[in-house]
Amino acid sequence: MSNYTEDMTSQIIKAYMDDPSRECVELLGMLHNRSLKSIIGKLSREGVYQREAYKTKAGEKPITKIELVHQIAESISVDPEDLRGLDKAPKQALKFLQTHL
Repeated sequence: MSNYTEDMTSQIIKAYMDDPSRECVELLGMLHNRSLKSIIGKLSREGVYQREAYKTKAGEKPITKIELVHQIAESISVDPEDLRGLDKAPKQALKFLQTHL
């Protein structure tokens, strides 16, 4: 037996598809007297829940130092293996180098 009727499920899915945000999930929880985890679980089981993408403190998509080294190597047309050990440098230094090439 499900905690959600078919009507509730279709309402939740439609509302979430119109506004796939955390605020919408919280509102749906309040409207249907369900916890946040319950609503997220239901949306996940229905295959419509979209997890929020991780962002850094600066609000950027995270990038690894290895990816930065590969971008630097590409911009100066060398094999990333030629820059072996550069990934041990501080990330801020790598970002500075990458943006100034």
